Amino acid sequence: MAKISKILIANRGEIAVRIIRTAKKMGIVTVAVYANADRDSLHVKKADEAYCIGELELSDTYLNISKIVAVAKETRCNAVHPGYGFLAENPLFVEACDEAGLIFIGPRADVMRIMGNKIRARDFVKNIGLPVTEGLTGTRETLLQAKSRIGFPVLLKAAAGGGGKGMQIVREEKELEAALESTSRQALAYFGDDTIYIEKYLDDPRHIEFQILGDHHGNLIHLFERECSIQRRYQKIIEESPSLTLTHELRKKMGDAAVRIGKKIGYTNAGTIEFLVDKGLNFYFLEMNTRIQVEHPITEMVTGIDLVEEQILIAEGQLLRPKQETLLQTGHAIECRIYAEDPENNFMPSPGKMTLYKEPFMEHIRIDKGISADTEITSSYDPMICKLISWGTDREDARKRMITALSEYEIHGIRTNILFLRGILTNDAFISNIISTKFCDEHSAEIINETIKSKNLIPIQVPLFGYLIQSMGIRNDKEVLNGNNTSIWYTTGFWREQKTIRITSGDNEYQVGILVSKDPEYVLSFENHLFKIKKTYADPSTLSFDLEGVNYTTCFSIDGSEVGMISVEGHIFEMHRQDFLPESISPVRFESSDHNGEVFSPMPGKVIKLFVTAGDKVNKGDVLLIIEAMKMENSIISPTDGIIASVNAGINDRIDVGKVLITFDKNENQEPNKTE
Repeated sequence: MAKISKILIANRGEIAVRIIRTAKKMGIVTVAVYANADRDSLHVKKADEAYCIGELELSDTYLNISKIVAVAKETRCNAVHPGYGFLAENPLFVEACDEAGLIFIGPRADVMRIMGNKIRARDFVKNIGLPVTEGLTGTRETLLQAKSRIGFPVLLKAAAGGGGKGMQIVREEKELEAALESTSRQALAYFGDDTIYIEKYLDDPRHIEFQILGDHHGNLIHLFERECSIQRRYQKIIEESPSLTLTHELRKKMGDAAVRIGKKIGYTNAGTIEFLVDKGLNFYFLEMNTRIQVEHPITEMVTGIDLVEEQILIAEGQLLRPKQETLLQTGHAIECRIYAEDPENNFMPSPGKMTLYKEPFMEHIRIDKGISADTEITSSYDPMICKLISWGTDREDARKRMITALSEYEIHGIRTNILFLRGILTNDAFISNIISTKFCDEHSAEIINETIKSKNLIPIQVPLFGYLIQSMGIRNDKEVLNGNNTSIWYTTGFWREQKTIRITSGDNEYQVGILVSKDPEYVLSFENHLFKIKKTYADPSTLSFDLEGVNYTTCFSIDGSEVGMISVEGHIFEMHRQDFLPESISPVRFESSDHNGEVFSPMPGKVIKLFVTAGDKVNKGDVLLIIEAMKMENSIISPTDGIIASVNAGINDRIDVGKVLITFDKNENQEPNKTE
């Protein structure tokens, strides 16, 4: 092993930026690889060098071993860091790096083959006498034949990967065959291996993992636990350390078990041993992640150790620096994963162009991100925008700090889960630590309803007045907001001639009268009332104002279609002034109002499965096709009974939002003409 001088990061997004940050701190040169779709991404800008390795498809870019190794050799790197996901747990990638003379910053290929595979890892752990849940593996056919061996409910997983991809609970025998097919397909797509693992599903378990570090000299330690029970679709969304679930004695037992597993396999570098803990505080080995974890920052916050730095030093062959007997957990850390998704629309992926991006700036807050304000969120990759991490002297301090930080995080133009995360953190069950991996299943509807209710309690005049006052001052600031040229309508403001402004928001239209507009004071009329308003702070995107003795702060942005977005307490209202006539839009627009008989794509993505062809008869609620967007499968459901006239997309077609996917035959009496 040798001193690492130049690292290629075989990843993208926030983890690539995270690795670059530590490498630069250590004086190491960094090389990024990227798909053309990522050419403007933050990891490309932050790296010392960056090289395009393909257009978009994962098999041609971030999963292409030969291309990545070739770039590493051509740029004279002597090490590769895989991050997490993609090739991070692929032993073939480790061997390719070894053959090319590159230091792989991670475990050996033989160790990864055992511990990175759920089946082999469980067999290994079972053989050394540690508890595991009952499970089995095989092809779809053999698993269907063996379905009675474990009993329902069962949990299906991709044997070769993690991150919740393809994971499903099956509670009844009739659901098993379709679930096996779906998990197999996703396992092959994400990990290149369609092997499935089935395990007995525990009701109301907690998901608790231990971080380990091992060097090449036989030293191995754990850096305590992370509570990862708050999950949605088997994807962790809130993690914290330490776990309030564990007693001192249980923490020691689980930590000792994690170290025992690592030492027995001869593990080197960073890894995570994951456990399930039942209601009786019995723990069971779940799996091992042979890489750095998404949630590693909370361990760093409570231990003060830079895990990526330790990874690099271990890969150089240095002795492990932290000692088990001197390690302490100080305070409490919470991580929230912010996703581009719409909780109020069944968490549908929400790619698009952000019109506003403002981060909170607070003490003891950390943001790990791979985006900047001008980044377009695409449907091709994971929907995580960033990770927000808070530290406090105890859990309550960290929780309150996180709520404040989420309240100050402003993202417009796309939907996010920020309000949903806030709802979890303020939920009584979370505050009382009455949690399990089923928390989101049990509380999501309640949290979303409370979020909608809190938006409805905001007086409509607050966003209306905030939007109107901000829009009055657009002028050249509009160029700052969205980069477009300012039209004459913004420069003069039609409101100068027309004192009553019509503003639409959703299906509603409001009229606001302007009586006085001498900045910073305004008098506006709304619904037969006069309101006095005084600005207390304003910039192109933020406005604070006093309205009848109450101070409000709103954030403002505008998109390319001249739709304004105004947020109040994190709730976003879309508004449009009817007196605006932008140059980019014709004064008269014709829109078809007849959408009957057509099914549109609600998102951009890729068609991965079709269930119907022309002539098929379908019932309302039938699945017509599946679209993959942001690594998630989204079923498109028939809105009606009817006969399919045409299918306008094929397998692997990339589609845009609004594309007509299915057309129904409008002749209700026509019989199916499908040829058998």
